[in-house]
Amino acid sequence: MANERRLFGTDGIRGPAGVPPMTPDIALRLGMAVAAHFGRRGSVVIGKDTRLSGYMFETALAAGVCAMGAEVLLVGPLPTPGIAYITRSMRADAGVVISASHNPFADNGIKLFAADGFKLPDDVEAHLEQLMEPGALDERVARGRDIGKAARIDDAAGRYLTHLKHSFPSSLELDGLKIVVDCAHGAAYKVAPTVLRELGATVIAIGAGPDGVNINDACGAVHPQAMCRAVVEHGADLGIALDGDADRVVFSDARGAVVDGDAILAICALDMHARQALRGAAVVATVMSNMGLARCLAGHGIGVVRTPVGDRYVVEAMVQGAYNLGGEQSGHVVFLDHGTTGDGMVAALQVLAIMQRSGRALADLASVMTRYPQLLRAIPVARKVPLDLLPQLGAAVRAAEAELGDDGRVLVRYSGTEASLRVMLEGPDLARLEELAGQIGDVARQELAEP
Repeated sequence: MANERRLFGTDGIRGPAGVPPMTPDIALRLGMAVAAHFGRRGSVVIGKDTRLSGYMFETALAAGVCAMGAEVLLVGPLPTPGIAYITRSMRADAGVVISASHNPFADNGIKLFAADGFKLPDDVEAHLEQLMEPGALDERVARGRDIGKAARIDDAAGRYLTHLKHSFPSSLELDGLKIVVDCAHGAAYKVAPTVLRELGATVIAIGAGPDGVNINDACGAVHPQAMCRAVVEHGADLGIALDGDADRVVFSDARGAVVDGDAILAICALDMHARQALRGAAVVATVMSNMGLARCLAGHGIGVVRTPVGDRYVVEAMVQGAYNLGGEQSGHVVFLDHGTTGDGMVAALQVLAIMQRSGRALADLASVMTRYPQLLRAIPVARKVPLDLLPQLGAAVRAAEAELGDDGRVLVRYSGTEASLRVMLEGPDLARLEELAGQIGDVARQELAEP
């Protein structure tokens, strides 16, 4: 089966709603392909975040699934990890999430889960694209009594809420904690405040009034400043900021300082290792994770397994290596003991459990990791030539690596979603990193200019 994909990127199909590939026609054909691949008599869970265009894509996908004779289970707005959980717990054949995650409201996306709650491998996505070709399924469309039907699952949010509470130790409670939770006007706007309150916390909810167009708008995990301000204003113990589909989370400590995914991994890895609960004595992280994470964990005998950027690659490495903790600097944190994908609220509850067990504030816990200055640059390019065919860029990168030595590193890769080259440098001197990034960028622009 060919692995070449034109529609699917690193995390499903994504783009501006109404513009190919994010059109109702393509969503209809994807629904048909999903039903054809996973079984004409099967069932497909469809959920979404709070974007206005979600209604359009929900209807189109459901029509495609029903056209092939399969059953649709509609769960409405629910976090991406909640849809993965519902897919697995209801023994559905596949799950579909309509969300562009942290992107602005005008974008939307579609990502898929198999029956086990894990994201699909590349070869399955490639096969779905083949089934989406015009005419590929015309002879298999259901007719008469064989046409599928749709049903709404009214208790989906309650099921997921119970799952979240089960991930938190039954011997603990959140009484005495004041928590700001920023729901990004997204899929967790009801679930996140509810679970924290039911566990005993005093909750200040912000970003919890979705109107279809305000998702991720100056709020949430990608824009944590609103959370940080609210923590200080309300004298809260900490803040929790989710993104639009709540599969990622970042925190604020009581002083209003951001605690990102790398720090979360460090905190949780050390706690799990001390409790002998960290499988494989290692954490899975991407190539973007800060050097400080690896050095912090190495000092406690814990390794770091690196993967390409993307939580799906983190999960694949975790499954293959039998690890149970992994994640990304952006806040995707995966606890395979509690779920099959990044879950912002599961991660938040694990950190809260550590705070309650230890009696330590978040700032104190996060201080175990010393962060290296990290510089990120996106360089627009006219074309994407394999990096090993760019000798001048390779020489510039090697020269920077030689200068930084063991105290830094350089990572150059193409964006999976944009026409840009991503350059990341780490080292002790931020000013020098700026200079090196400028030199690498100049070479890249020249070598990748239109021929």
